[in-house]
Amino acid sequence: MSKYKGYLIDLDGTVYRGSERIPAAKRFIERLQASNTDFLLVTNNTTKSPEDVAENLAVNHDIHVSPANVYTAALATADYVNDLAGDGDKTMYVIGELGLKGAMLEKGFTFDERTPKFVIVGLDYDATYHKFELATLAIKRGAKFIGTNADTNLPNERGLVPGAGSVIAMVERATQQKATYVGKPETIIMQKALDRIGLEKPDCVMVGDNYMTDISAAINFDMDSLLVYTGVSTPELVAKQAIKPTNEVNSLDEWDLDDGVAK
Repeated sequence: MSKYKGYLIDLDGTVYRGSERIPAAKRFIERLQASNTDFLLVTNNTTKSPEDVAENLAVNHDIHVSPANVYTAALATADYVNDLAGDGDKTMYVIGELGLKGAMLEKGFTFDERTPKFVIVGLDYDATYHKFELATLAIKRGAKFIGTNADTNLPNERGLVPGAGSVIAMVERATQQKATYVGKPETIIMQKALDRIGLEKPDCVMVGDNYMTDISAAINFDMDSLLVYTGVSTPELVAKQAIKPTNEVNSLDEWDLDDGVAK
């Protein structure tokens, strides 16, 4: 029996690098599928739906997964806020893209610009002063302030552009309140992903390329981790960290699924 029954896997830098394919990641996912091993692709992206993510993987990377294999920070945020709301007030104001808004609407939330119970802020490519104004005033009136993820920058073909964390920081500064963050490296998304995959913590491992998000999320959550050096983090950076990843590989081809160790 394999050491791990389930894998939580980061996307950018782990499964692909922007538009660039990582062939070993395709082979890794196909090995998981062939062995009927459960996995979730866990991403801080809140702008896309699971269907969009699965389509991108299929069309641009020849990786074929079900949308059910995709767990975004938007879904984690919706799951978390839904738990907070319970049977109570499910009104919200959202700064974010359709991926986030759609996830919230699917949980039965409705929009309220003036007195929402929750203000949820994520990456928004069309953020305006008016949106920040509405969010600030609602939080000042008592709305619970939720941030999807703390990534300050995102890499694209032009360089490092502002990420969700930069958008959220503006609302934090205006309200003098800190958001409750959901995405990696926070434990909320890890717990929600574990709930979604339906396994216990010792049975799963977090796979990622970024020590500061993916691996730190696993460490914060007391879950095993597998760092692959195909993206952000380097061996030199990791060597300086007080807590090391449980496992490290240069390529996912080096990972033995049967024994749960590097070959």
